[in-house]
Amino acid sequence: MVELATKSDKKLSLNHVQSITVTAIFTAMVYVFTAFVNIKLPVMANGGLIHLGNIPLLIAAIVFGWRVGMIAGGVGMALFDVTSGWAAWAPFTLMTVGLMGLAVGKISSGRNSYKRNVMAVIVALVIKITGYYIAESVLYGNFIVPLGSIPGNVIQVTIAAVIVLPAAVTLSKSAQRIFG
Repeated sequence: MVELATKSDKKLSLNHVQSITVTAIFTAMVYVFTAFVNIKLPVMANGGLIHLGNIPLLIAAIVFGWRVGMIAGGVGMALFDVTSGWAAWAPFTLMTVGLMGLAVGKISSGRNSYKRNVMAVIVALVIKITGYYIAESVLYGNFIVPLGSIPGNVIQVTIAAVIVLPAAVTLSKSAQRIFG
C-alpha cells in the first residue's frame, strides 16, 4: 500500500470526503422523499403537504450527527420549496428543518439510546410546529390560519418516528462498523 500522505492526514482527508458524500446523499434523499413521496392536502386554507422527507432527515441526524442532519434536512427540504413553486417558504424551511436536524443530532449524538432518540424526535416536532407556525404567521399575516397546519406537521414527524426509531440504534451501530 502506497501512502501519499501521513496517516493522520490520510484519515482526515478520508473522513472529510466521507462526510461530504454522506451529507450529499442524505440531502438528495430528503429532497426526493419530500418531492416524490407526498400527499397534498386540499382541505387547509394554506394548502399543506404531508411528505416522508423527515425519514432521511432523522436517520441522517441520529446516525451521522448534527452537521449532516442540519445540512441534509434544511437544504434538501428548502430545495424542494424552491423547485416546487413554494420559494417563499424556502428560507423558513432552511431554518426550521435545519434546526430540527441540529437538535436531533445534538440530543442523540454518540449516545445510541432509544430514549434519547425519542426525546430528540419530540424536540424536532416542537421545532417543526413552532417554526412553521411562525413562517405561516409571517407569510399570511394571520395567527389563526397557521393552526391548520399543525396536524399535518404532527403526522409527518410521527410517521417518520414510527419508521426511524425502531431501526435507529441498529443503523447507528452498522454505520459505526462501516465508517469507524
